[in-house]
Amino acid sequence: MPGKSKAKPSRSSAPRSRKRGGFWGHVRRAALACLIVAIVAPIGGVIVYRFLPPPVTFLMVQRLFEGRGFDHRWKPIRKISPALTRAVIAAEDARFCEHHGFDFDAMQKAMANNEKRPSRIRGGSTISQQTAKNVFLWPDRSYVRKGLEAYFTVLIEVIWGKRRIMEVYLNSVEWGPGVYGAEAASKKWFGVSADKLSASQASRLAAILPSPLKWKAADSGPYVRRRSSRITAASGAVRRDGLAECVL
Repeated sequence: MPGKSKAKPSRSSAPRSRKRGGFWGHVRRAALACLIVAIVAPIGGVIVYRFLPPPVTFLMVQRLFEGRGFDHRWKPIRKISPALTRAVIAAEDARFCEHHGFDFDAMQKAMANNEKRPSRIRGGSTISQQTAKNVFLWPDRSYVRKGLEAYFTVLIEVIWGKRRIMEVYLNSVEWGPGVYGAEAASKKWFGVSADKLSASQASRLAAILPSPLKWKAADSGPYVRRRSSRITAASGAVRRDGLAECVL
C-alpha cells in the first residue's frame, strides 16, 4: 500500500552457520560428541560384561590368524577350584583384594628391576589391569593403550567388583597356544575339569601365565617346576592370611 515502508530485514535472518559459529562451530560440536561417545561407550560395554561372558578378545582373534587354534570354554567361578584362584593371586597379584585396581608399590619395584635388568622385563600390572587389557583392548605397549587400560581398570573395579574381575580373568587369560580360560587349560594340560584341579596343578597353571606360549604346565621344565613350588608355598600364605577373601 502507498505510504507503507518496507520492513528492514532483521539481524536474525543472518545465515545460521554464521550465527552458530560456522564451520569451526560444527567441528567443536562434532569433537564434543565424539568425546562423549568415547567416554560413555566403554561404560556400556563394561556394564554388559558385568552380566554376560565376554565371547572373544582381540588377542584370541590375533592368535587365531597366527594359526594357534581356539579353545575357550566359560566356567563360572563357583565351578573353578579355589586352589587356582589362590595360586593366581599368589603368582600375579598378592594385594588383589587390597588395592583398587593399581598397585603402585609393585609398579615402582618393576621399574627399578627393569632399569637394572633390561634383558628380563618384569611387569607390575595387577590382575584388574590385565583383565581390562585382555577383554577390552588390543596387545600393544603404546601410551594410548596404557591410558585406555587405566580407564577400563577403574570402570571394572567400580562396576564389576573383585569377584567378577577374577571370574572374567580366569576365563579369558591365555594358557597355551590357542588355549583360553581355566576350563580349557585344565582339560588341555591335565585332562580334568577346572573344579577338579589339585593345588599342585593349579600352581603349574599359575606358573606359566607370564609366558604361556613358551612354558608348559604339564611335563614342565626345571624353571617352571621351581616356580610352581614357590607358588604352592605362597598359596598357603594366601589362604592362611585371607588374601583371597574378596573372591572366595
